[in-house]
Amino acid sequence: MQAPAIPEQERQRLDGLRRLAILDSTAEERFDRITRMARNMFEVPISLISLVDEERQWFKSRCGLDAQETPRDISFCGHAILGEDIFVVEDATRDPRFADNPLVLGAPHIRFYAGAPLHIAGGYKVGTLCLIDRRPRQLDERQRALLMDLAGMVEHELAAIQLAILDELTGITNRRGFIMLGQKCLQLSHRQGREASLLFLDLNRFKEINDTLGHEVGDDALRQVALLLSRVFRNADIFARLGGDEFVVLLPGIGAELVPRVLARFEKALATFNREQGKPYQLLCSTGVAHYDPLLPPDLELLLQQADKQMYDRKKRY
Repeated sequence: MQAPAIPEQERQRLDGLRRLAILDSTAEERFDRITRMARNMFEVPISLISLVDEERQWFKSRCGLDAQETPRDISFCGHAILGEDIFVVEDATRDPRFADNPLVLGAPHIRFYAGAPLHIAGGYKVGTLCLIDRRPRQLDERQRALLMDLAGMVEHELAAIQLAILDELTGITNRRGFIMLGQKCLQLSHRQGREASLLFLDLNRFKEINDTLGHEVGDDALRQVALLLSRVFRNADIFARLGGDEFVVLLPGIGAELVPRVLARFEKALATFNREQGKPYQLLCSTGVAHYDPLLPPDLELLLQQADKQMYDRKKRY
């Protein structure tokens, strides 16, 4: 068996997938409708909308399959997201990459597979719309075009989700997306008994930048802050622009004792930017911090209020 390779820009791909806030979400008719159409049009027993994260392929919609997810290292979809075209396996028992795959030797006894990659903004492939049959078969050009059309419908729905939860100016998560992702993260921290910390960041003298240099320069400053956040923080961290000049970062697994180290890394990145980028402004931030105790019920709004208050008290110095 051949496990799928890791795509280029895997960190960015996973970050884009995570920011959709769609993993482990409930079933939605807009996606289920498409898998039903695919199964009926192609007369296959199974049709899936699969999303590939670090360790698994998780099915946002499944028609004809009971499993909600399978490991990534045995997935067909992990191979499909490596290319741009439809990935087709006509007879898995005759393909050395899959002949001894557990999904071929056992349920659901895959013989035929066809997966169309699903793209999100940035061109990252996060999963597939795929067809599965328990007997070998082929896919002609007309059928390929039809599968790509159906995959386009899925991509349209994913794009609608992105528009709703991404900040248009900076391209990072907006307030709505952060609330969705952040609450899920705290719930997981509560179940696992893990600490978390929240950073509330406010760009100092932003009004001065807008008033003296213009709104285009002010917009550039906000975009630069977003870029720094994406470079400094971990893939597991959730960062967002709440609005105006306010940003926030949720740090799962980070307790109070580690926050100073995290803040020092961010302050160093700000100093390097101000020293090397030659911008007509300086990026300076006031920061508030709140900590989540996993013994307590997860309450993201309370953490935001606590960190916001501390940030506001520190900002009075500027």
